[in-house]
Amino acid sequence: MSYKVFVDGQEGTTGLRINEYLGQRADITLLKIDSDKRKDVAERQRLINESDVTFLCLPDDAAKEAVSLVTNPNTCIIDASTAHRINPDWTFGLPELAKDQREKIRGSKRIANPGCHATAFILALRPLVAAGLLPANTQMAANSITGFSGGGKKMIEQYESPARIDAPRAYALGLAHKHLPEMCAYTGLTVEPIFQPIVGPFYKGLAVSAYLHPQQFTRPATPADVQKIIADYYAGEQFIRVLPFDLEATTDGGFYDVEACNDTNRVDIAVFGNAERMLLISRLDNLGKGASGAAVQAMNVHLGVEESLGLV
Repeated sequence: MSYKVFVDGQEGTTGLRINEYLGQRADITLLKIDSDKRKDVAERQRLINESDVTFLCLPDDAAKEAVSLVTNPNTCIIDASTAHRINPDWTFGLPELAKDQREKIRGSKRIANPGCHATAFILALRPLVAAGLLPANTQMAANSITGFSGGGKKMIEQYESPARIDAPRAYALGLAHKHLPEMCAYTGLTVEPIFQPIVGPFYKGLAVSAYLHPQQFTRPATPADVQKIIADYYAGEQFIRVLPFDLEATTDGGFYDVEACNDTNRVDIAVFGNAERMLLISRLDNLGKGASGAAVQAMNVHLGVEESLGLV
């Protein structure tokens, strides 16, 4: 069976990658908009309603406007913006979130694609909250380092210009990052985490580090116990790899490569530390599982085709 797909915002970083993922697939017909009509509302509306699936790779307000253009009840919208991620009328597009999440995605025509930092944070922490090891009211602290491609075309130009930026830069120092609501909502936490991201001088790759203290736990647990809880939660998941609790096996001489999942749709989750303090590190490709790859995975689930089709 062939499906018609339109990418609204096809010139942006996420839109370009979705087109790359889908361009080689025999089951997908990509509907393209002429470059001089990218802001033509009537033409966009025509293509949205002609499609089986439309990806919205747009700023939040533009994404909301695009949703208002939908008149075809059979068109599925997958929104890559932050506009609908905690909207109860939308389904969160993270198939590994819970046992019934794929069923929800399959039956929904409104799917909100997770944020890159949020995906890594949620996948690391949700199993511990679900297992009752971390109370829902735990105040978590985490940081994230990400490649500069996550900032879009303007930031890419800044980093790739002749006067390129060579040092990591912390941002969101007001501690009100836009991913916080979904990070809280989909881990099961009731208190938003203290979260501080950093842009690194590399194109892509992302690692969220979350800090744990055993005094936060509801029962005694070692790092190996924490690793097992997470590994059991994701048993059988093809895109999530829970690394062994083994510093030598999971690092390169004690160094952890944040780019190791690049060009894949994989997430690696590792547990480090000792009986007194622990660290979870969740890494992914911020343009893959953190954006475009996740959107294509959600589309595959929704359409009922092989979930890994077109992904690695």
